[in-house]
Amino acid sequence: MIEYIILGIVQGLTEFLPVSSSGHLAVLERLFGLSEQGVAVSIVMHLGTLGAVFVFFWRDILAALRDRRMIVFILAVTLVTGVIGVLGKEFFESLFTSVKAVAAGWVVTGVILLLTQRFMGNSRTAVAARDAGILGFAQGIAIMPGVSRSGITIATLMYLGVEKVTGFTISFLASIPSVAGAALLEIKDIGGAVTGDPAGLAAGFACSFWAGLFALWLLKRMIVRAHLHLFAYYCFLLAVVTFIWIK
Repeated sequence: MIEYIILGIVQGLTEFLPVSSSGHLAVLERLFGLSEQGVAVSIVMHLGTLGAVFVFFWRDILAALRDRRMIVFILAVTLVTGVIGVLGKEFFESLFTSVKAVAAGWVVTGVILLLTQRFMGNSRTAVAARDAGILGFAQGIAIMPGVSRSGITIATLMYLGVEKVTGFTISFLASIPSVAGAALLEIKDIGGAVTGDPAGLAAGFACSFWAGLFALWLLKRMIVRAHLHLFAYYCFLLAVVTFIWIK
């Protein structure tokens, strides 16, 4: 069970901090010998952090549900992400077994985060329809392990001129349908994993939820202080360590 608790805590912290939860989970699952259940375990942990999103952003979610333009925007983002996810499903899943692919993803995330320093002064507090396709594409690319979904989507919105805290909120609102959809697509694998160790997965789910709440609070604080780029150095360090020590 301890392996699942560690995975849950790591998932909760890294899902929202821009350092790629998928990359951390792919490496840890390999170290713990859980690689054969990799996708199923990852989805269960993601459901825990999805719950954290509902709790942390509940006011924003209610506001979005009353805003027809925002609903259409999120649906458009989800559609683009879904097309990428379905068409590239086998390719993305194959990357979870490649530690070198994970390390490369961390390098990409690090570069993207470093560039955000130039866009911290943006003031646009609303997204436009044309932003949906770009954000959906960025979120689709983040399926690859090592590429942070929160990092690449928040950075993309900032590159498009959106104010940093607004981008933080929209990034996570847009993630809800995609994460929920991914869980539905992999429901058969989740069932098999639960049969294997239901208590362990339940513990991991709970840990990912509480760690996720803390990570959201911390990330928002870092963004407000314009310190998002500092996570880039952690990603570069992980990439180096992974390339050198993990075979």
